[in-house]
Amino acid sequence: MDASSPMLSGVDAIHVATVLEDCVDQLSTLGRIMPVSFEFRPDAVEVVRGELTQLVDRQVQLEKKYQSVLAKKVELIGTTKNPDKLLDVEKEVLSTGGELKNSTHIFGRTLRQNPLTSDNLLKIQEDRTFVEHVMGETMSELVQTCSFETLLEAVKAQKQRKSFLQSTIQKEQDGRKRVRELQKQLLDIKKEKELEIQQRNEMISHLKDQLQEMKAKTNMEGKYIKKCAEVAVAQSQKKCFISEKDMKEEIERLKRKIDEENRANQDIVSYLHNHQADLEKKLDFWIEKYERDKEAKQKELDTLKQNKAKDLEKLQELTKLYKEYEQIVVEDRIEKEKARRKAEQEAIELRSAIRLQAWWRGVMVRKGFGPFGKKKKSKGKKGKKGKKKKKS
Repeated sequence: MDASSPMLSGVDAIHVATVLEDCVDQLSTLGRIMPVSFEFRPDAVEVVRGELTQLVDRQVQLEKKYQSVLAKKVELIGTTKNPDKLLDVEKEVLSTGGELKNSTHIFGRTLRQNPLTSDNLLKIQEDRTFVEHVMGETMSELVQTCSFETLLEAVKAQKQRKSFLQSTIQKEQDGRKRVRELQKQLLDIKKEKELEIQQRNEMISHLKDQLQEMKAKTNMEGKYIKKCAEVAVAQSQKKCFISEKDMKEEIERLKRKIDEENRANQDIVSYLHNHQADLEKKLDFWIEKYERDKEAKQKELDTLKQNKAKDLEKLQELTKLYKEYEQIVVEDRIEKEKARRKAEQEAIELRSAIRLQAWWRGVMVRKGFGPFGKKKKSKGKKGKKGKKKKKS
């Protein structure tokens, strides 16, 4: 068989065609012997009851198993910290939960469908007819072309149809779920609004009671405020009368004080004018004195500037003369220092020469050099001295 194309060899095609022919015959025979429905059979209720009993027993067993596995998990969590055991128990819980979920789904679907009606058997007949037709077409194709393209197309079409049905079912389930959620939300909102309406009705009743109380209280307060206002007006009038009398007295007192202040002001103005005239005279005197003093000081300043210039010239001459004398004194000191050093050097050289001459004379005397040498004597004397030297 080629993996890239749905083709079989001749022998394989014959074998497969033979198997498919046998299947077609069995499906045809099954279609002829199957009853149309269990609805009118006398034992139909017993058959359904037996199937439901089996499903219920299976569901109960799975629930007990799931509860026992959960209890085991809780016990292991409290007693052990081994991760391997906990992982195994967790896997067992998940497996049992999956089985329970599938069983619940099957049980619910079985309860939703009535096996006594002809719908289930009609669906089985349609499926059998479809399989019989596909197998017949596939058998004919294998015999003719050794391929099974018809089977692949039928499987693909069936998968697409199943996928479409599943998506439709899923959409319907989602829609039902959404409808249930919306219904639940609607009920919640309805309850909430009813509660809110009840609360608002109670609030309205409470506010009506408060309104009646406020009206009565307002009437009483209005009367009280009116009386208080009348009393306050009378008190204000009396206070205003007393205040007016006090203010008139204050005005008279202030007028007298203003007259006194005016007289005092006139006296002060007169005094200030006189004092201003005296000050102006003094100002003129001091201005003239300032001018005279300024001219005198300016003359003194000019004299001091001239004296300063003369003294500066004299200072410059004396500074120049001082520098000349200082140069002469420095040169004289240098000459005297040179003469002193020369005299000291000559004295040192003289002493050194005297010492050198004395040392040399001593050497000449000790060695007998020059005029300090010994004079020659007679040979006899020399012979005696030589013998004495040998003896010694």
